[in-house]
Amino acid sequence: MADFFFNTTLGMILLIIGQIFLVVIPLLLALAFLMYADRKIWAAVQLRRGPNVVGVFGLLQSFADFGKYIVKEIVVPAGADRAVFFLAPMISLVMALVAWAVIPFNDGWVLSDINVAILFVFAVSSLEVYGVIMGGWASNSKYPFLGSLRSAAQMISYEVSIGLIIIGVIISTGSMNFSGIVAAQDGSFGLLNWYWLPHFPMLILFFISALAETNRPPFDLPEAESELVAGYQVEYSSTPFLLFMIGELVAVVLMCALISLMFFGGWLSPIPGLPDGIFWMVAKMGLVFFFFSLIKAITPRYRYDQLMRLGWKVFLPFSLFWVVFVAFAAKFGWFWGIYARWTVGG
Repeated sequence: MADFFFNTTLGMILLIIGQIFLVVIPLLLALAFLMYADRKIWAAVQLRRGPNVVGVFGLLQSFADFGKYIVKEIVVPAGADRAVFFLAPMISLVMALVAWAVIPFNDGWVLSDINVAILFVFAVSSLEVYGVIMGGWASNSKYPFLGSLRSAAQMISYEVSIGLIIIGVIISTGSMNFSGIVAAQDGSFGLLNWYWLPHFPMLILFFISALAETNRPPFDLPEAESELVAGYQVEYSSTPFLLFMIGELVAVVLMCALISLMFFGGWLSPIPGLPDGIFWMVAKMGLVFFFFSLIKAITPRYRYDQLMRLGWKVFLPFSLFWVVFVAFAAKFGWFWGIYARWTVGG
């Protein structure tokens, strides 16, 4: 009877909705504790205690902040375009969440196991910039508008280098499917089989580009308080601001997942003999997020001209060179064939 029900149109819709909730709800709950961890790491670097009042050890601080944003009054500027003003944060959050449809957490644990998963993530994440532009323009103020333009230029600039780095991984694997990429990193040497070793320069570039792509320090120019107050978010308050903040944090965790899948073997065990599983995937994402938070606490902010120079004059040529290098290494089997794993991953 159950099989018959899920074979109907209504059953398929309910099944898909249930699967979506199974991914989104744990993700949103995890964001609350990741924000708590974020603030605790900053506090530890600065020799402070951090959140420690609301709940045991301050674990409920993020939920208290969430409640505060919900009950605050929504203030809309008099000359703002109300429709676009409210649509912008929704686009930022929805685009960040949609990308998780193709992210696997374990072998077969994915909403949509498509062959062009990397292309899908790259396309969807590129659309997030529209929410930023719309938010700055709809506010009808010069400061948010300037902040949105700076943010758009920054995100587009570093998407170029991220795309080229991804191409190098695709050439090595011969597949744009995340499960195929993880399978290509499986081997008898554990973590030494993962792509972090042959693609180590690109791992560093991808991490730095991910910081710039998600507006994280030291590249948080769109929100630079000393220059543009709070960038494109300056006119937002209450729930709309919360949606922007959640969307940005979801994008950060998405980058952690991409780094884990493409360079650290996803759900594969680092030690041969230990079972693979979702635990390793979550642990790797947590480790990458730790470095995201640590960078924010220990690095000064870049100037905008330094940011753009780094992206276009350093990262772009280097990542383009790496694509050519990996292509030749894969074609001619250089370095014992570590750059050509088509039979495994494809």
